[in-house]
Amino acid sequence: QMKKRMIGLALLIVIMLVIGGIHMAIGRAPQIITVDGYVGGEKIELLEDEEVQAILEEDYGVKADYSRAGSLDMMTADMDGMDYLFPSSSIAEEYYEDLHGSPEQSEIVLNTPIVLYTHQAVLDAFDSQGLITSSGNSYYIDMTKLVELIQNDTSWADIGLPELYGNISVDTTDPARSNSGNMFAALLANVLNGGQTLTQENLQTILPQLQDIFGKLGYMETSSSDLFSQFLRMGIGAKPVIAGYESQLIEYAALYPDQYETMKDDIVMLYPTPTVWSTHVFIALDANGQVLLNGLLDEDIQRLAWEKHGFRTGNYTTVSESGSLNAQGVADTITQVTQVPSYDVMKVIIEQLQ
Repeated sequence: QMKKRMIGLALLIVIMLVIGGIHMAIGRAPQIITVDGYVGGEKIELLEDEEVQAILEEDYGVKADYSRAGSLDMMTADMDGMDYLFPSSSIAEEYYEDLHGSPEQSEIVLNTPIVLYTHQAVLDAFDSQGLITSSGNSYYIDMTKLVELIQNDTSWADIGLPELYGNISVDTTDPARSNSGNMFAALLANVLNGGQTLTQENLQTILPQLQDIFGKLGYMETSSSDLFSQFLRMGIGAKPVIAGYESQLIEYAALYPDQYETMKDDIVMLYPTPTVWSTHVFIALDANGQVLLNGLLDEDIQRLAWEKHGFRTGNYTTVSESGSLNAQGVADTITQVTQVPSYDVMKVIIEQLQ
């Protein structure tokens, strides 16, 4: 009887030790909070990056879930249960404040300039018209001259590309729904305004010209990432020139080096002079969103955001280590930049281009 009791007691002690051990282990394991939010399509690869996820979980105890949405669309979307919004411009943030008031916290986490993507044959044709300058292995396109060609209904054949159908244009996303189209509209507005940031004063003069340019484009995609992948897939005939983000080519070359290798002699990135910055603002809607914001500002995540995903991070615009990138033609510095018009001006532009 005594022996049975001892065995029973020993078993009880073992069970208690096991349960105690489990409790201690649970107590020590960091609680991972999952946060939900809306994100622009061009940042999804960054949030899906395993190295980025590991840093967020191990150092900040946070896991980012997301739904994909256009920068402007997300501001009017259902925010029930959402902890953050991660659009691609300060205009979107001002739009948020206009609709909902001040958020819990907001910070610029990433930057990338608007660029044009085209093919070698189009580059050569633009060059023959005096639109192109180069520096190192980066190419720059004179936006004033490009806009003149578009406004004058110049055909591709007129500049030596009879194999391309129709008139010169730049494919873009829908400026009323997606940020890259919105930023390209801002850039065109400034170019039409003599290179100066468009203000309320000249808005009514510039608007009809802007509507005319966008009116010629026909159907527009709502996602920057969809437009870019179509450009890569469909070849020169379908989309001779598109507007996008510098980050897209850097990321593609870093993540898909084999595919990039097959097309790098044909795909060309052109820096518009002037260009505009697309500032990727993180809007934290609550304390959980703030935890993720804090994590995204981590030094290692910021480095990965540049090297693997092409976003210029922090406040600096100089990239001395561009040599470490797989993508060709990336500019060391972005110098010729014009300010995006104010939210009040952009609001009218967005409404009128719908």
